[in-house]
Amino acid sequence: MKKSLLLIPLIIISCKKDPSTLETQNKDSISVSEQPDSTVKKDSAALKMKDSIINNAPKTKEVLRTGVMRTVKDGQIIRTADAEQLPFTLGEEFTKDGQEFILKITNFDQPNIKAKISTKEKDFNIRFNQIKLPNGDYDGPFSREITYDVKEKGEVWLIVGKSNMASGSTKGSFTVSVE
Repeated sequence: MKKSLLLIPLIIISCKKDPSTLETQNKDSISVSEQPDSTVKKDSAALKMKDSIINNAPKTKEVLRTGVMRTVKDGQIIRTADAEQLPFTLGEEFTKDGQEFILKITNFDQPNIKAKISTKEKDFNIRFNQIKLPNGDYDGPFSREITYDVKEKGEVWLIVGKSNMASGSTKGSFTVSVE
């Protein structure tokens, strides 16, 4: 009876074990050693955002762990993700007036794309301005939600920015969820 009471805490501890631990088993004992987390986090903007909405779907965690390429050039924030990682949610922030966010989704082979912009900012002037299709055609403008039929396979761009038809702040944090 006493031995079984000692096993309960061990079972609980082993169930809560960090995934970055490594177990090696000998004949009579198990040794556990901590390993450094070798995962490179390229999605620093999403990690730095305050109160960001992160989708808890397993695929989302995979995207955030493996990173999404991000470059900033001349007021444009460009992020590239593979369509195999769908669905996912990315956090971003506009810190200057007139910025634009371009999400490039490579290897897209679905019949349609659904995306939504979410923000906790009040009076935030932001929308999907355009979509670029694999054949090079553009369409838009749209609102904060888009459902669009994609006839070809290839790279799809979602372009987010200020709406010239509305007023409000163009600085703040937001997320883009894509299915």
